[in-house]
Amino acid sequence: MRIIAGKAKGRRLKTVPGMKVRPTTDRVRESLFQIIGPYFEGGSVLDLFAGSGSLGLETLSRGAERAVFVDHSPASVETVRKNLQVAGFADRAEVYRRDARAALRILARRKLSFRYIFLDPPYRETFLPELLTYISEHGLLEPRGVLMAEHGSASRLQPRYNHLSRVRELVYGQTVIHLYQREDPGGAKDAGGSLSGEL
Repeated sequence: MRIIAGKAKGRRLKTVPGMKVRPTTDRVRESLFQIIGPYFEGGSVLDLFAGSGSLGLETLSRGAERAVFVDHSPASVETVRKNLQVAGFADRAEVYRRDARAALRILARRKLSFRYIFLDPPYRETFLPELLTYISEHGLLEPRGVLMAEHGSASRLQPRYNHLSRVRELVYGQTVIHLYQREDPGGAKDAGGSLSGEL
């Protein structure tokens, strides 16, 4: 696994020991970032089920300013820290060992919001709808921001969660990615950053 593009292009990333973490493949990451980027001018990113941190690291490499990485696994947290050192981004990141729900509550209390949010939990988990609703209700996604929710093909997500509206659905074999953006209270997507024109 490697960083595909940007400042740290080509840097090899460590993977989390064991078989419990399923990293997003290079091919899927490359396709995803061609849609949401491919490069960024600042902004912050939340990688909530960080694993090895590959999604957040790719975003930093392509121009995001800061990142918050969260995972409940000690091995994942240690791997993220090592990968940040390898990529040269340790001074631009916060890394926490937390449950996803607890992490979102803490971030909401800090009144943080993110331009890019990645949700890639284990496919067996069923709490993505709960997390999407919480993120929407607490304004954790910026206007014009993008939220990516990844899951297995056996699961389903709704086109809307509160003020989050799905603008793209991408299918890569058994992997399904939904891209959401925030709507204003009147029901229209925030102007200037919608991906829906690419459907």
